[in-house]
Amino acid sequence: MAPGDHPEAASVSEWDSGSVTSDSHWVRWHRPYEDPASNLSQRLRAVQSMVRAALDDIPDPHPGPIRIVSLCAGQGRDVIDVVATHPRGRDVSALLVELDPALVAFARDRAAAAGVAERCRIVEGDASQCRWYADDVPADIVLVCGVFGNISAADITATIEAMRGFCVPGGHVIWTRHRRPPDATPAIRADFAAAGFTELDFQAPEKTVMTVGHHRLDGATAPFDPGQVLFDFVGDGFLPA
Repeated sequence: MAPGDHPEAASVSEWDSGSVTSDSHWVRWHRPYEDPASNLSQRLRAVQSMVRAALDDIPDPHPGPIRIVSLCAGQGRDVIDVVATHPRGRDVSALLVELDPALVAFARDRAAAAGVAERCRIVEGDASQCRWYADDVPADIVLVCGVFGNISAADITATIEAMRGFCVPGGHVIWTRHRRPPDATPAIRADFAAAGFTELDFQAPEKTVMTVGHHRLDGATAPFDPGQVLFDFVGDGFLPA
C-alpha cells in the first residue's frame, strides 16, 4: 500500500499544527513519505511487498499469533498498512519500537485509523535495547529498516547475528541500507549468509541509492539475550554512516 491510502490516517503536516511537538530531526526525515514519487516512498513499497511475501510464506494454520517485530519503526507504515490489508493480518501480533515521541504518536494514530491498534502495539523506547522485545520474540518477521545506514559495520554484524535469537526457525528479516560509497550491502548480505539466513529477495529501486533485503533463517536459532544492546546510532539519516 502506498502512503496516503488510509485517508483517515494522520499526516506529518497534521502533527506540525497539532499539540504534539513534531519538528524533530526524524520527523523532518520522514516527510518525503507524503510524496508517493519520493525515494523513501519507493523504498516503503519495496519493504511492504516483502512483508506481504513473508506473510504468504508462513504456514497456515499457524500455532498462535504471527509475531512481527519492527526496530526503529518510525511512522510504522511498513507494518501497519500491510497488517490492515493482508488476508493474514487478522492473525498478526506486532510490536513496533520507536524512540521519537511524535513518530510514536503518528504510528498509534495510523494504527487506530486502520483498525489494527489491537494488533499493532507501538512502544516509545530505544530500539537498540533488547529488553523491549523479550515478550515478543522469537518472531516470525523482524524489520530492521532505517538502521544499517546509521550504525557502524561492527554493530551491523552484531545485529545480524542477534537476529538468530529474534527469529523462530524459518523466521524472516527485512532490512534496508543505502549504497553510497563504500557500498556496504555486499558485506551485509554476506553477514546474513554467515548467520544462517537464506536470501529471498534483494531490491535496489531504480534511480535511488536505497536497497531492501529479505532473508529467512534456515540455519540454527540462538538464545535471546534481553540485556543486549544491539547498536549505537552514529549517522543521522540525512548523513548516514
